[in-house]
Amino acid sequence: MRSVKSLLAAGAATLISSMAFAADMPIAAPPPMYAPPAPPADFGGWYLRGDIGMSNQRAKNIDSAVAQTYATTTDGLGFDSAGIFDLGAGYRFNNWFRADVIGQWRGRSNMHGSNTVFYGPGDIGVNNYSGSKSEWVVMANAYVDLGTWWCITPFIGAGVGGSYNKLSSFRDDGLRYTGGALSNSVTYFADNGKWNFAWAAHAGLAYKVNPGFTVELAYSYMNLGDAGPGNYRAFDNSISGASTIKVKDITSHDIKLGVRWDINSPPAYMPPPLITKG
Repeated sequence: MRSVKSLLAAGAATLISSMAFAADMPIAAPPPMYAPPAPPADFGGWYLRGDIGMSNQRAKNIDSAVAQTYATTTDGLGFDSAGIFDLGAGYRFNNWFRADVIGQWRGRSNMHGSNTVFYGPGDIGVNNYSGSKSEWVVMANAYVDLGTWWCITPFIGAGVGGSYNKLSSFRDDGLRYTGGALSNSVTYFADNGKWNFAWAAHAGLAYKVNPGFTVELAYSYMNLGDAGPGNYRAFDNSISGASTIKVKDITSHDIKLGVRWDINSPPAYMPPPLITKG
């Protein structure tokens, strides 16, 4: 019996000693929590862009050698709406300034208008014009972003470049009243295009869908310069020669829907797995 009590006492002493030793040991610190890297600053980098839209075009007047010689008025001059498509590339310099270069195709739109020519008392002529117009535009643009609210960023901008304006299927249906007599003619013109200086003013709203993709709704005022048809020929071959007609000061109010894709946008942050091996 005494040996059993001695054994129990020795066991209890050993257990107490072990507990005291364990209490004196330092507690290991938990592993540090993973801290994701700081997000990069929201500026800098290349982007690609594309836009589609519709034009609303106007012109100041139709000028010609006749209009420069006699008193003339231009009436009903205008164009139908046409589609717009462009592609470009740009660079964001900081969180409020960016710039890009675009190539734009402005689809063919029908034109119509007339000139009334006052040759003298009782001598009045009317030239009714018809045809179609299209443009290729190359333009460099700069934009200022005006702050962001609820992922929406209003912006303004301006651009300069060149516009290749082409007139096609141009036709002059002429009428002239002289001393009570009426004469008429139909004159056809060859297709012709020319480069002009062009400029634009922009305004719009941008919505950032994710760090690398932005959608834009924008308005642009475009000044595209002049356009003129090629050589003319009367329907009966009675007259022909080089055209002096010019459609002056072509402008357009454009509405566009565009997208921007940041080429070097950072990848989205992925948290570490909750369970690790090892």
